[in-house]
Amino acid sequence: MARVIAFDVNETLLDLRALDPDFVQIFGEAAARREWFSQMLQSALVATVTGVYTDFGRTGIAALDMLAERRGIILTEADRQRIREGMRRLPPYPEVRASLERLRDAGLRMVTLTNSTEAVAMAQITNAGLCDLFEQVFSADTVQRLKPAPEPYHMVAARLGVPIGQVRLVAAHASDIAGALRAGCAAAFVARPGMVLDPLVEQPDIIGSDLRDIADQIIAVTTPQA
Repeated sequence: MARVIAFDVNETLLDLRALDPDFVQIFGEAAARREWFSQMLQSALVATVTGVYTDFGRTGIAALDMLAERRGIILTEADRQRIREGMRRLPPYPEVRASLERLRDAGLRMVTLTNSTEAVAMAQITNAGLCDLFEQVFSADTVQRLKPAPEPYHMVAARLGVPIGQVRLVAAHASDIAGALRAGCAAAFVARPGMVLDPLVEQPDIIGSDLRDIADQIIAVTTPQA
């Protein structure tokens, strides 16, 4: 029964669609934002697999440059800065705060675990008005191995002084779910629009359409029945 809930941040708690106007301005269409973030995750995975660490922020800008080159667009430093700053000011999905409050009130320990650097993660959680709900903000940058490598999940357990099996990772990315499960965590998948699980990976015991649904299920399996 996992009593520590670790939340991924981007696309799990915070809505990247807020960047769409910036991508329209730079690339002419909002769809470029999805292409960019997919490239960012792919580049991060390549770096992790090949053992050459690059922090998530630098990876994001490299992915932006790749997207621009692919589309024949010349980026300015102002364009890059617009995306950097936008990532720090992402809003939470509408149901997030109330759902987190319910989990807190149920007595669960809550932290975040993101590939973003600690400085960016703190800015994101603070600007989203969620800072008061989390015990700690963890960054994979601390161990210089990005999720879904096992080290970030084990770091959370070690820092909090609990067995890895007492940690449940909540995420909207199939790769994050796979990494958590194979590191020994429990997991919960937030099936936000367009997000699906990998059929080659064991399924988590909790799957929900949004964080409200996830919170209902987590409370049901962690609250002792009378």
